[in-house]
Amino acid sequence: AGVTGVATRAPVLVIVDVGERESEGTRTGGGGPTDVGRGMRQAWLGLLPSTRVRVTGRLAPALTGGDRIAAVLRLRDRGGPAMPSVVRQPSAAQRIAGRLRAGLRAATDGLPADARALLPGLVVGDTSRITPELDEAFKETDLAHTLAVSGSNLTIMLALLLGPPGLAQQVERRGLAPRLGIPLRTTALLGGVLTLGFVVVCRPDPSVLRAAACGAVVLLALATGRRRSLIPALATAVLLLVLYDPWLARSYGFLLSVLATGALLTLAPRWSATLRRRGVPPRLAEALAAAGAAQALCAPVVAVLSARVSLVAVPCNLLVEFAVAPATVLGFATLATAPWAMPVAKALAWCASWPAEWIAGVARNGAALPGAGVDWPGGWGGALLLALATLVAVLLGRRLLRRPWLCVACAALLLLAVVRPPPLTRVLTGWPPPGWRLAMCDVGQGDATVLAAGDGTGVVVDAGPDPALVDRCLSRLGIARIPLVVLTHFHADHVAGLPGVLRGRAVGAIETTGFAEPADQVAFVRKEAEERGVPLVRAAAGERRRIGPLDWEVLWPPARQVPEPEGPNDASVTLLVRSAGIRMLLLGDLEPPAQQALARSPAAARLGRVDVLKVAHHGSAYQDPDLLRAVAPRLALISAGADNQYGHPAPSTVAALEATGAVVLRTDRDGALAVAGTGTELRVAGD
Repeated sequence: AGVTGVATRAPVLVIVDVGERESEGTRTGGGGPTDVGRGMRQAWLGLLPSTRVRVTGRLAPALTGGDRIAAVLRLRDRGGPAMPSVVRQPSAAQRIAGRLRAGLRAATDGLPADARALLPGLVVGDTSRITPELDEAFKETDLAHTLAVSGSNLTIMLALLLGPPGLAQQVERRGLAPRLGIPLRTTALLGGVLTLGFVVVCRPDPSVLRAAACGAVVLLALATGRRRSLIPALATAVLLLVLYDPWLARSYGFLLSVLATGALLTLAPRWSATLRRRGVPPRLAEALAAAGAAQALCAPVVAVLSARVSLVAVPCNLLVEFAVAPATVLGFATLATAPWAMPVAKALAWCASWPAEWIAGVARNGAALPGAGVDWPGGWGGALLLALATLVAVLLGRRLLRRPWLCVACAALLLLAVVRPPPLTRVLTGWPPPGWRLAMCDVGQGDATVLAAGDGTGVVVDAGPDPALVDRCLSRLGIARIPLVVLTHFHADHVAGLPGVLRGRAVGAIETTGFAEPADQVAFVRKEAEERGVPLVRAAAGERRRIGPLDWEVLWPPARQVPEPEGPNDASVTLLVRSAGIRMLLLGDLEPPAQQALARSPAAARLGRVDVLKVAHHGSAYQDPDLLRAVAPRLALISAGADNQYGHPAPSTVAALEATGAVVLRTDRDGALAVAGTGTELRVAGD
C-alpha cells in the first residue's frame, strides 16, 4: 500500500517532554542531562512566529470536546533530544520583533521585582515574570487588564501620535503629528503602520488582535471624520475578527474587551457629562465615568468566571490610570532603544519602573483590604442577578447625585465596608472575639494559625496554600505586625501562601524546619524572604521565646534527627504555646513515627493535658493513639478543606479525639476558629 500525504491547517498543542532528563540530572548531580533539558527548553521557547519546523511525535486527539485545539502532538524522543528541525527561518519582521522583545527583557533585568515583571506585560504582553501572588492581586482588584496587552495600551500610543480622539477634527487638536504639520489622513495612515508594528512585536495572538481592533476604531474615526461612526466601526472590527477566528466568539476575554470598549463609547460620555453638570471637575468626571462604565458592563461577566465581585475595582482603576500612560510610553521607548543603545534603554526602563511600581502597589494594597471583594453566585444566573443589581444602583445613583450629602454618606459606608476596621467589625460581626489567643484561618486544604501577641501583633504558624486567603484572614484579625512566621515544613499547603502573609506587614523573621525538602518550595520560601529582606532562621528542639503575653517552646525536631525523617511531615516544627494560662500544642503534620519519637523525647513530660491541640496533618488517619491519649486536649482544632480529595479529617481520628473527651472543631464545617478566655474558662468562636 502506498503512503498518502495530507496537507492541512489546524491548531495543534505541542508538548515537549524534558522533565525526566532534568530530574535525573538533579538526582545524580551530573551536568549532562540538566544541560540537555535546558538546551531543549531554550531551543523551543526561542522559536519566533513564522518559523517553520519539522518534528516527529505521537499525535493524539484533544481530551476535551469543543476546544479550538484539534489535536495534541507529544514529542518524546527516547534516542536523543527532541529538538526542532528548522525548515525555514522566520521573516525579517519577526526577527526584528524578537530582537526588540529580547532587548526589553534585558533592559528591565535590573529593576525591582514588580517593575521587572510588569513592564514587559504592559508593552508586549510578556507575563512570564508575573508571580502567582501578584497575578492574584491584580485579579482581586480587577486590574488584570494592565498585566497584558490591551486596547488601552495601543490607544495610549496612538493618542501620543494623534492627540485625544475628541479633538481629532478640531483646529486645537494635539499630539506629535499635528505639531509636526502632518495632515490628518496621513496621520491616520501612520497610525495604521504603528498598529501593524504593534501586532508584529506583541505577537498576533487573540488579545493582541483585540487590542489592534480597538485601536482601529480610533483610526477609522479619524480617517472618516465622523465621530458617530464609532459604534459601527466597533461592530465592524468585531465582525472581522470573528470571521478571521471564529473561536473568538467563545472567548470571555474577547467579550470583556468588546464590552469595555462599548462602555467607553456609549455610557462613559453620557455619565461624564452628567457628572460635569453636577460640578465635578472635567478630568475627574471623565475618569470616573470611564472606570464606572467599564465596571458596570464587565462585572457580570467577571462574576461568571470568578463568582466574586470586586468592591475596589473603580477606585483602584482610578488610582492607576495616571500611571499607566507614562509606564506604557516609557516602556515602548525602552523597547525601541534597547537594541541600539542599551544604556539609554536602561535609563528609560528605570524611569518607567516608578509608575509600574505604583500600579503594582495599588493592586497589592487594594487586594489586601479585608472587604476588597464579596462572594457572588457564579454562572449566568449570578451574572443576570449582578446586572439587575447594577441597573438598580445606576438608577439610584442618578437620584443620589441631586443630594450631595447622601453621596458622601454612601461613599463613607462603602469605605467602611471595604476597610472593615477591626473594632467596628468586632462590634458588628463578633469576629474576632475579644481577648482571642489563637485563630485558625480557613484557608482550604492547608494550615495557617495565628497566635495573638499584642495589639495588632501576631505570630503566624504556617501560611496555607493561597496568599489571598491567608492575607484576608490576617486583615480581618487586624494583624499588621508579625514578629515571627513559623513554617513547620516546606509542603505547599503550608508555605505557598507566604506572599499573602508578607504583603503590607512588618515581619521580623521566618523560622523553618531544617529538613530542606521539597527543593522547589524551599527555593520559593528563600526567594520570598530575600526579596523582602526578611531573615531566615532554623528551629530546633529546646528553643524558647516570649513576645508580650505569648511564650512558646519548640519541642520538635531535634537538632540532629536520628534516623533521618522519611519525609518533610516528620520534620515538622512542633510548638507548645502558653497564653493567659492556656496551653496549646501545635503538631504541624507529624505522622506516627515522629509522634512516637516525640512521646519518648525529654519534652514528653510537658505534653500532658493541654487545653488546645492543633491536630496533626489535617486530621488524617495517620495518628499515634497513645500520643492523643497522653495529650488529652479539651479542644481539638482541625484545619481541612471542604470536600477535599484526601478524606480529611478521618472519622477514626475524630472518634479517637472525642474518646479522650475533646470537643472537635474543623474549618471545613465551622469556618475560621478563634480561641479566647483563660486556662479556667476556655471559649471558642467561629467566623
